[in-house]
Amino acid sequence: MSDERHLPEQRGAQDARQSARTSSDTTISFGNLDPVDLDLVAPSGLTADELAAVQALPPTSALLIMQRGPSVGARFLLDAERTVAGRSTDADVFLDDVTVSRKHAEFVREADDFVVRDIGSLNGTYVNRRRIDAAALRAGDEVQIGKYRLTFHPSPARDGDRRGPASSADARS
Repeated sequence: MSDERHLPEQRGAQDARQSARTSSDTTISFGNLDPVDLDLVAPSGLTADELAAVQALPPTSALLIMQRGPSVGARFLLDAERTVAGRSTDADVFLDDVTVSRKHAEFVREADDFVVRDIGSLNGTYVNRRRIDAAALRAGDEVQIGKYRLTFHPSPARDGDRRGPASSADARS
């Protein structure tokens, strides 16, 4: 009988020791990397056309881009003090589906920011998958209204917009 025969427990311990010895063999060093200005990096999931549309926004506006739902790729300009989203044909952002209330949510400009508020919808309004009554929006935030998912993109010309997507702790319930 050979010395290479081991019980399963012994083989596991040997594999772990061997793995620990060779793990440094896979480490790669990239040297010094310069910091990246995150405002210059394309937001995740945007096409070149969508990125160009965001870059061209006036300073006090924002863009909602449909990521999920029947109208993927649709864009909605937020350039008024108040923009209503809902199933009503009178809504500024018309979302035609039974999962959306007639007047579901509103986007309100407050100083240099936008706030989304649920306005009594049946199914709720979500920011980054967390149900909210109201929440300040940040670049890249995902707003869910019914079965529609839209990403929020403020004008890059806006002052002071160097924040990343809001964490769930930032959304107010």
